[in-house]
Amino acid sequence: MKKLNTLLIFILTLSAFGQEKLSLDECYSLVNKNYPLAKQNEMLARQNTLDKEVIKTGLLPKIDFDAQATYQSDVIELPISLPDLTIVPPNKDQYKATISVNQLIYGGGLIDATTKVKDATLKAQQKNIEVNLYQLKKNINQLYFSIILLQEKRALLDAKKAQLETKLKEVKAGIDFGVLLPTSDKVLEAELLKIAQQYTEIDQNKISLIKTLSSVIGQEISPNVLLENPTLTTSLDGEIKRPELDLFNLQKQQIEASELVASKKNAPKLMGFATGGYGNPGLNMLDNSFQTYYVVGLKLNWNIFDWKASKKEKKSLQINKEIIDNQQEIFKLNTNIELNQQLAEINKIAAFIESDKSIIELRKKILKSAASQLKNGVITSSAYITELTNLYEAENNLSTHKIELLLAKANYKTTKGN
Repeated sequence: MKKLNTLLIFILTLSAFGQEKLSLDECYSLVNKNYPLAKQNEMLARQNTLDKEVIKTGLLPKIDFDAQATYQSDVIELPISLPDLTIVPPNKDQYKATISVNQLIYGGGLIDATTKVKDATLKAQQKNIEVNLYQLKKNINQLYFSIILLQEKRALLDAKKAQLETKLKEVKAGIDFGVLLPTSDKVLEAELLKIAQQYTEIDQNKISLIKTLSSVIGQEISPNVLLENPTLTTSLDGEIKRPELDLFNLQKQQIEASELVASKKNAPKLMGFATGGYGNPGLNMLDNSFQTYYVVGLKLNWNIFDWKASKKEKKSLQINKEIIDNQQEIFKLNTNIELNQQLAEINKIAAFIESDKSIIELRKKILKSAASQLKNGVITSSAYITELTNLYEAENNLSTHKIELLLAKANYKTTKGN
């Protein structure tokens, strides 16, 4: 017997070590890695790289090829004739092919400013993805602690079942000795069948919740997984560290980058250009023959008056910043209200737990007395089961409140951004 017990302990130990475990922090990490929305980070980075490459082509030479053939109804002719001098007018059919090269020499910093807007936009977009992923944490909290609650309920059922089985043996012995009524054991056996039904319900609910959690975190979870009870503390300092606050700041930086672009739009721009051509006529309009030619030069463009368009654009951007400041203020206000509500919930559940402990102690004493009375045939099995169920319900309430407290603390930390 001793060897058998040792072997059973060894097998149970191996089973415990081999059981799949999953923590709340691992769920958070997996959702950030596997949730489909997370893939957009890499997509946005690739798009940003392409957009900046397009913008930077503004620093490269622009090469254009043009070709045309025309016929015109009239051409330039001198209204006078000179002796011994014949000036042949240009042909009415004319041909021209040119290659033009334009090179930006100075653009007033517009290209660099536009590139910074793209970088600021990327940071804001990626932070927005982080915000959306962060908001999934409360869903994970609900699923995670719902599964833990089912684990605790199953453990309580195990204890209740073991106690009933022990009591059933005592009752059968009492029946055999004629101390108890012949049907006293049937009530206990019926209660054990009800426990079997409760096992089925708990297991099916757990499987459903695990499938949902698995879909959210993007990883298969075994139905026999053991979710670990996290150790959670609630810090009462007033600092909120949510990613939404970072998003507000990045959105304002994006607006500031756009303001810089607006200020650069009217800056002077210096271009160098060169055009090479082949046509009839060439630059000499009085030479009716095909000839090559070229033109080189510099061009300055400066929009010195834009009807205050840039100034109005900057004012519009400033209003956007004010809107974001207002949204940030509203977010902080609503978050603080939510934190206060959650803290009140935490305190309420903590008070329930203390009350539950007192109730359980009383229920244990009552059940102990009922067990003695059942053994001596003073009360029926039904009366004993009533007291056992009362104790089970009290223990179940305590277990539920403990898990609810963990859930409330997890939501508090999520709301706060820790």
